[in-house]
Amino acid sequence: MSLRQWCVAFLAGFALAASVWAASPNDAPVVLVAKPGVAQFYRGTVLFARPAGEGAYVGFIVNRPTRVTLAELFPGRAPLQKVAEPVFLGGPRLAESIFAVVHRTDSPGGRSVRLAHDMFLVPDIETVDRVIEQDRGDARFYAGIVVWAPGELESEVERGLWYVLDHDSDLVFRKRTEGLWEELSRQSSRML
Repeated sequence: MSLRQWCVAFLAGFALAASVWAASPNDAPVVLVAKPGVAQFYRGTVLFARPAGEGAYVGFIVNRPTRVTLAELFPGRAPLQKVAEPVFLGGPRLAESIFAVVHRTDSPGGRSVRLAHDMFLVPDIETVDRVIEQDRGDARFYAGIVVWAPGELESEVERGLWYVLDHDSDLVFRKRTEGLWEELSRQSSRML
C-alpha cells in the first residue's frame, strides 16, 4: 500500500471511529509548538493534534499561510471564489486535498469529524462548499494534514521535539499567525 493510500484509508477509519469515540481525558486534543532546533519542515511551527485511536494522531499546522487562495486553486468552483483568505499549508500528507476546519459546536454535515468540542474537520469538497456558503467566517482552509502513526508523536515528544500545550480553539483560528511560534515558544520555555 502506498503512503497516499494509507493516509486515505487512515482518514476514512478516523472519520468512522470518531463517530463512536467516548469522551476521555486521554483523547484531548493538544497544541504542539516546535522546540528551537527542530529541523526542516516543522521548524517554527505550531500544530493542532488530535488522538485518532490506538496511539495514532491527526492534525494540521496552524501558522503556515500560503500566498494562494481557494479561488486560485479551483477557478471553476463558484463557491470557492468567495474566500479571499489564503489557504494554509496543513501538512505534508494529502497536500493536494483541501480540508476545512470549522469553529462551531455542531457538525457541518457530510463526513465531518469532531476535532474538539468546538471544532470540526471537513474532508469532503461538497461540505467544504456548504461551509463556504454558510460559515466561511468561522472556517480556515488547509491543503494537507499531518498524520502520526501509532506511537510516533509520543516518541517525538519524548525526544524533546515539541512543547505540548492544552488545546485552544481561539489560538487555532487566530487571524494573524505571524509571530505565533515565537510567542508560544517563549511562554512554553518559561513554564519548564
